[in-house]
Amino acid sequence: MTNTEPAPGAAKKAPARKTTAQQAAEQAPAVIEVRNPGTGAVVGTVPEMSADDVAAKVRELRLFQPEWEAIGPNGRKEWLLKLQDWLIDNTDTIADVVQSETGKPRVDSLIDPAFATDLLGYYARRAAKFLADDHPSPHSPLARVKKLTTAYKPYPVVGVITPWNFPLAMPALDVFPALAAGAAVILKPSEVTPLSALEMARGWAEIGAPPVFAVVTGAAATGAAVIENADYVQFTGSTATGRKIAVACAERMVPYSLELGGKDPAIVLADADVDRAAHGIAFGGMFNSGQVCISVERVYVEAPVYDEFVAKLTANVKALRQGIDGRESKHEVGALANENQTTIVQRHVDEAVAAGAKVLTGGKRAGFGTAFEPTVLVDVDHTMSCVTEETFGPTLPVMKVADEAEAVRLANDSIYGLSATVWTGDKERGERIARQLNAGAVNINDVFVNLFSFALPMGGWGQSGVGARWGGANGVRKYCRQQAITTPLLPTQEKELFWFPYKMPKLLFAVAAMRAAGARGLRRIDLPAVLKLKGDNK
Repeated sequence: MTNTEPAPGAAKKAPARKTTAQQAAEQAPAVIEVRNPGTGAVVGTVPEMSADDVAAKVRELRLFQPEWEAIGPNGRKEWLLKLQDWLIDNTDTIADVVQSETGKPRVDSLIDPAFATDLLGYYARRAAKFLADDHPSPHSPLARVKKLTTAYKPYPVVGVITPWNFPLAMPALDVFPALAAGAAVILKPSEVTPLSALEMARGWAEIGAPPVFAVVTGAAATGAAVIENADYVQFTGSTATGRKIAVACAERMVPYSLELGGKDPAIVLADADVDRAAHGIAFGGMFNSGQVCISVERVYVEAPVYDEFVAKLTANVKALRQGIDGRESKHEVGALANENQTTIVQRHVDEAVAAGAKVLTGGKRAGFGTAFEPTVLVDVDHTMSCVTEETFGPTLPVMKVADEAEAVRLANDSIYGLSATVWTGDKERGERIARQLNAGAVNINDVFVNLFSFALPMGGWGQSGVGARWGGANGVRKYCRQQAITTPLLPTQEKELFWFPYKMPKLLFAVAAMRAAGARGLRRIDLPAVLKLKGDNK
């Protein structure tokens, strides 16, 4: 008998009647608090939506998607450009929201709406061309009796699940191309930073656009419900979560695209402009506190310029101003998104130092919120977590290499393959090395530039993902099912030569014609072995 059980023979008390307030509290949906990671202050709350809520929202989207598809890319363009106007008119307010839930510096917060505006214009204005029917040339003269058409029909509902590092720009990467394709979109932003996505939804509603875009807020269960109900899933986040999403999509036989982790290398060659490389890699490693999917996370430097490069890089990183901005811009580096991320960064630094690495600057928490000091590490190697695991924070481990061959070998010694940079005074050499790297994108003498080049595909190799976003026309076509259509160009007969019932002479003629059109040399005119077959020759 536990101390909560009544004594034998004791009268049982009637359960206490709950007050109206208690009953209402139990029936109210769970609420997620959103905090500024730099200050800890609560900046908003959002409901934790259930699987039933998500399913209901998807059913609603399905009702309106056919009309959205039917107005065509030019009709959709008008609504998308109205949203672009809204983004421009509300940039300061959006930046306020981005800052409030991320602790970013003011300049970084302004990048989110600016980037979204640029991407929106690109796909709104080009979708009609990208989605026009293709008419490929037939592979054989025999096929020229047909008109060949590839048509693009959108998936009805696209589910987009985004992380916390760019809470407006990350949704824009995929929501806008999917809408331009004619799909309805359900967006599940990170529960850490959901407020910026809700601003996008507010803009969509305020311009009076058709109800084909919805945001659902919540944690893992909400995301799982999106996967369970969508016709196509686009996920950006960790490799571990991406694997689970791939399995869930495979079970439902729905397509998906995953942009996952990265450990992007930078190679600095002896003929590089060392000043530019030191500035570029400082930016590539510390922008957004290192919380960029294609952040520079490890650096390989040829021996002749190693000391010079390390000195200049360290000076650049040490000069960065870190703190919390208001609307004025005073800092380059802010806070990390959450305490868990700070813990990962601290562990990577501590483990490296314990294994013999040296901290040249930084190496500890910054003294406010979740912020971690911009850090340069040397005397590191590939046994250390700071080199092999994704850090997603403001650290730059630097290694000396003998030559470009060693640099390429070490750069490729990773399970990840998202992006890389090569720094050299010889552009042809840079391209040659770029083609040897196991990475979905390589920037020569620059960082992040591919992220602003929507005509290029953005996708990872290895554990960095499956599929790609953008790539010009492919950026909207990925959200479409391809339909092959053949149409006769000549008058048709009652039967084709090889239809039932088989007539050997006609069949042999058809086979000989296919061989003549597709084979090479004397094989084109060789009589096929089937001539020796006996059959109905009528």
